[in-house]
Parts: sequence; structure tokens; C-alpha cells
Amino acid sequence: MSEFVQSEDQHVQANTSATQQVIVHQNAQFEQKAAGFWIRFWAYIVDILVLASVGMLLIKPIFRLFSLELNNPEWYAPFTIITAVIFYAYFVLMTKLCNQTVGKMIFGIRVISKDGGNLKWGTVIFREWIGRLISIIPLSIPYLVVAFTPKKQGVHDFIADTLVVHESVYDVKEKAIYESPTAKELHEPNVF
Repeated sequence: MSEFVQSEDQHVQANTSATQQVIVHQNAQFEQKAAGFWIRFWAYIVDILVLASVGMLLIKPIFRLFSLELNNPEWYAPFTIITAVIFYAYFVLMTKLCNQTVGKMIFGIRVISKDGGNLKWGTVIFREWIGRLISIIPLSIPYLVVAFTPKKQGVHDFIADTLVVHESVYDVKEKAIYESPTAKELHEPNVF
């Protein structure tokens, strides 16, 4: 039996001296968690219920009071135009003034600018009006993009550089930087 056996104390000692040479900087960053497809879907359903209630309780009685036609199938019928204006005004005004609609308030999500600043009128109008028109036209398929993008953005979010996030749920992004003093010496400039 001529095997060389090293004691565990020596092995641990050698490893601890090597690890003492490494400096670790840990940096924890908190990001608001992106709202996924289903929570955004249910918030939208609540918004549609709110808008349908407004239509049933306010618009239809006014049309009946003045004996105006409600069942005109053309897209340019007065009832259709008024409901479309209310629909887009609701989304634009609520998103600009509150950063969220009633449905988003109930589910605790909000719209934020990708750069972290306040939402501008142009951004909100582009997102809520033009972006929604683009997303609705091809069978609402662009809304499904939310389920597959890393930050859960729809086509209208990409167009307007916005994100929909949870108000009080955060993701922790830990970043560890390993630094060796010998490596740091190699990066220092030579001064003569």
C-alpha cells in the first residue's frame, strides 16, 4: 500500500486560501413583473363589461328617447360610431390619466413606458387606438404574441414602447461579479 493520502485539513486549507483571493460583488435589482396573457385577457373582459354597461345604461336609453334606430347594421350608423368613440376614449383617457383601466385596476396591473418615464399623449393614442386597430384586424392573433415574448408585450406594446406590469409583484435579478485581485492587476495600466 504505497498510496499517497492527503489529509482533508490540508485540502481545505489550500482551497480556502484560493477562495480568499476572489472578491464577489453581488447586486440585487428589483423589476416589476410583467403581466402575462391571461391576466391581461381577464382585465380586458372586465373593461368590455364596463363599456357594455355604459352602452346599455346610457346610450341605448338616449337613442330610444329620441326614437333613433339602434339596429342599423352599417358600420357608419350613429349608434356604432358613438359606441366606438366611447370605446377608444375610455381606453385612451384611462390609460393616460391613471396608467390603467378599470379592469387593470381590479387585477393590479398597469401600463408603463419602457424607458420608465410618464406616458405621453402620443404614446397612449398610438398604443390604444392605432395599435389596437392593428392587433384586432387579423383575427386578434397579434394579442397572442403576449404569451410568447419575454416581457409579455403585445404588438401594440412594441409599437408604443410600453410594458404592462404588476403593481406590487417584483422579480429579483441578482447579478454577481467575480473579481480576482491578480486579474485586476493585469488590467491596471502601466505607469512609468
